[in-house]
Amino acid sequence: MSTYSLTCVNNSQLAGSFAVFQRPPQTESAGEIMSLAWLARPTAPDSRVTFTWSLDYNFVWSENGNIASGIVFAASQVKPANVESQNHIQLTQDAFGATTFVNPSASGNPGSLTIEQLQNVVPDRTSVGVGMAGAATFVIQAAPNMTAVFTPHPNYWVVFGNFEPGDVIEFEDVTGAVEVTYGGALTARTAVLGLDNIITVE
Repeated sequence: MSTYSLTCVNNSQLAGSFAVFQRPPQTESAGEIMSLAWLARPTAPDSRVTFTWSLDYNFVWSENGNIASGIVFAASQVKPANVESQNHIQLTQDAFGATTFVNPSASGNPGSLTIEQLQNVVPDRTSVGVGMAGAATFVIQAAPNMTAVFTPHPNYWVVFGNFEPGDVIEFEDVTGAVEVTYGGALTARTAVLGLDNIITVE
């Protein structure tokens, strides 16, 4: 499996963080999918950071109340996922009332990742979603007797600002984000924030 990297260089005079996020995938779910700052690191002027990842998917959940802009998603549980062999999981409460994932299987639609939320899921308490390389990329509000189906199409955007991992990102409200594309043998890119505070990708 290929490993991808993005080196982010801060040649500006701004203090802040580079964040990498993905636009939401197609879904057959009720509710709004929220993008998260998937990878984020503070980067001082005249310095750089490098993010690396592979296409390893995972299921995630967190008891963060209602997921919305201004919320930081911190995964309470991360379980491996695969769009072919381990693409379905259930969210429930155990006998002690603790939220947990159970029964991972290959019973979902091939090419998608499915989270079945059982009847004892507490409304407005938990969000569920999918991630990549161990960190959450997208989440949706969990609700009893609902099923969230995500069809991943990896895409990568980089932005500079005041971000930390798990920040909810409203794509329409983000300014200055630039798409970073990969393909074929191209697995390493560089994004440079210039003195004009504009990001260019090399």
